[in-house]
Amino acid sequence: MSAYEERIWLAHYPAGVPADARVEFDTALAMFRATLVREPEAPAIHYFDATVTYRDLDEMSDALAVALGERGIGKGDRVALVLQNVPQFHVAVLAAWKLGAVVVPLNPMYRDRELRAVLSDSGAAVVICLESVRDEVASAAAGAGIATVITTSELAFRTRDEPRIFGDGDRAADAADDLLDLIDRFRGRAPADVPLTAGDLAYLPYTSGTTGPPKGSMNTHANVVFTAQIYRDWTRLGPESVVYAVAPLFHITGLIANIAAPLLAGAATILTCRFHPVVAAEVIAERRATATIGAITVFIAWTNSAEVTAEQLSSLRSVYSGGAPVPHAALAAFREKFGHYIHNGYGLTETTSPAIVVPHGVQAPVDSESGAVSVGVPVSGTVASVVDEGGDAVPVGEIGEIVVSGPQVAAGYWHRPYETERAMPSGRFHTGDVGFMDSGGWFYIVDRKKDQINASGFKVWPREVEDVLYEHPAIREAAVVGVVDAYRGETVKAVVSLKSGLSTNAAALQEFCRDRLAAYKCPRIVEVRDDLPKTVSGKILRRALRDA
Repeated sequence: MSAYEERIWLAHYPAGVPADARVEFDTALAMFRATLVREPEAPAIHYFDATVTYRDLDEMSDALAVALGERGIGKGDRVALVLQNVPQFHVAVLAAWKLGAVVVPLNPMYRDRELRAVLSDSGAAVVICLESVRDEVASAAAGAGIATVITTSELAFRTRDEPRIFGDGDRAADAADDLLDLIDRFRGRAPADVPLTAGDLAYLPYTSGTTGPPKGSMNTHANVVFTAQIYRDWTRLGPESVVYAVAPLFHITGLIANIAAPLLAGAATILTCRFHPVVAAEVIAERRATATIGAITVFIAWTNSAEVTAEQLSSLRSVYSGGAPVPHAALAAFREKFGHYIHNGYGLTETTSPAIVVPHGVQAPVDSESGAVSVGVPVSGTVASVVDEGGDAVPVGEIGEIVVSGPQVAAGYWHRPYETERAMPSGRFHTGDVGFMDSGGWFYIVDRKKDQINASGFKVWPREVEDVLYEHPAIREAAVVGVVDAYRGETVKAVVSLKSGLSTNAAALQEFCRDRLAAYKCPRIVEVRDDLPKTVSGKILRRALRDA
């Protein structure tokens, strides 16, 4: 039996954390309803000066479910959300689940072409979006054949002004088909019960993965309930916990750590629409937040801000980072300033977030050769292994691709059976990340298998950016690579050559991309060359550009 099969990492589990977790609920909706029965008046969400209780969430999601049901939304239909971290996200998720529908979370930074691609592929029947992105979403929805677009405002619920987040704080002049108006119209009504099973889809988030264009990850209710329990038990969440939601709710980490896990634990979640380091610190101090998880860039921002003090973050008891590697220097600097140790966590959309985690209260080892901080050990009921190109396990200490199997692995990719079988043969997910396991069972990530770029936890597929660059009339050749960035982990760099007789510059190309891509995908570095390095067959060598 190999070290992976023996699960040698179990020796690092704290007392009370089981080797194999018993799933407590069949569905995420049943999980929420159990908390509702237990603590109906407990705070579920704090949004600046507003508080939403579990009973409020239930009543509002009932009303929205009835409204959506009258528009034909039912079991298995997809409900797309283009929202920031606002209370309406929770309401819409619960409303969709009450109808047996599937939530398709979309990044509000997406532009028309990106939105249209996902809306078309998912077959979404309705879109709920922020007023601020209504025009772009409506255009994309029309292009995808979606007739219903419901809007809502990030200014709802709270009454306290916060110009650092909301600017001038003006509502849209025409807020037609407003979500809260619908809730008021149907308040007091509840939808008919819809039978849900563990195998039904709860979320359909899209990921570029490691093999190309966006794919819908079919995350089931069983996946969600399991990973919610993992977060609860491994980060020590309870009814007394207050979670500051820094991870975006549209991201798999936010969907589980900031929605599902607190709903299971009966904890309160603090939302601030979007992250602002000083606002976040002030709200953490005001609400006495006890837990948070975010990309390492969040903690670097706090460390580098003279306005954020140790006293403001003193209530935190559980601090985790995921989505991007944690440099040891950043971990040390944060601990020196604030006194908190940042625990690592590793997971992907296809593993419904947590797969490998540093146990709470345990300090991760640092690899003596590479300086890499361990991302943790496989969580309860999970087996991780490191394999070679042939799929066979490599010896302890050797580098290979990390493969994960367990109850958190998604059911597959939406309408892509070939890619499902290739990435998840027999339910074992090949992550595309390269790393190794040491003799104690600790895992380390050392590289990516393909060319995917990881900027502040957001995944960028180079070909998508290159396709946009090729639309520029002056571009002859284009290649996009990730380069090391002290703040973002990686940043996007474009190297281009120009057509004879035509000219452009870095600023113009960056503006061109900003009009067509989400901000995190746009090249922050642009280099113009006479020629790009190529193989004998004419293929552009991204590796040579990256190494240079």
